[in-house]
Amino acid sequence: MATPNIAQALTIAGSDSGGGAGIQADLKTMHAHGVFGTSVITAVTAQNTLAVFETFDLPVSIVEAQLNAVLEDFEIAAVKTGMLSSSAIVRTTADALAAHAINRIIVDPVMISTSGDKLLTGEAIDTLKNTLLAHALLVTPNLHEAELLAEMSIESEKDMKIAAKRIRSYGCENVLVKGGHAEFKKATDLLFDGKNYHEFPGEFVATDNLHGTGCTFSAAITARLALGEPLLEAIAKAKIYISHAISNALDIGRGHGPTDHFYFLDRNDFDPPT
Repeated sequence: MATPNIAQALTIAGSDSGGGAGIQADLKTMHAHGVFGTSVITAVTAQNTLAVFETFDLPVSIVEAQLNAVLEDFEIAAVKTGMLSSSAIVRTTADALAAHAINRIIVDPVMISTSGDKLLTGEAIDTLKNTLLAHALLVTPNLHEAELLAEMSIESEKDMKIAAKRIRSYGCENVLVKGGHAEFKKATDLLFDGKNYHEFPGEFVATDNLHGTGCTFSAAITARLALGEPLLEAIAKAKIYISHAISNALDIGRGHGPTDHFYFLDRNDFDPPT
């Protein structure tokens, strides 16, 4: 029996051949939240849990065609962006989302992979600041990405607040600086909405299997927004989800393994209907 009026969301990001991050992680996360995920692939990467070995940016015309195909047909309630690779792709994405009047845009400024590989050029970072961020409801940088965007080092909670304020000056409505491995306040994320700061604490999990955590967290927020939840509630529920996904991370591959997007399933007692 078909499910009527299912919430629909869009991810605009790169493909991860290892399956733990990018488009693959986003679609798994959206489905885990009961949201139908659509995708626009910006780049193809050859990667696994060890490293990103090669990347290939898709032609801008193909990215634009995907954007128009999805946005003209589906009722997209929320959009997230991930790896946008080049200045031209960033600009094309910003123009398309503005043309289609999308108002729930989550920008995950993917710049460097978990394994330390650079995923966004310097020119693209400038274009991101000058175009896409102005359309964003929320920007979700980790500490290193926040340092690059705010052009400062972050060594304290006070620095996180200053960085969030600087990033918001580019025109976005809200900034969520993720604590992650911050020694001064581990696993605590900080949201700045232009007036107030909101903390989202979490339990730090000592694990090397963190591949795709940023993609997964932002996709979960996007999914909750697509379901109609207000931003603070969406972030809080997404925080719970990513915490469980990390706690149940999969020890696969020889490097940084992925989180478990379907940690709530009992794989030992799964009997699909016939």
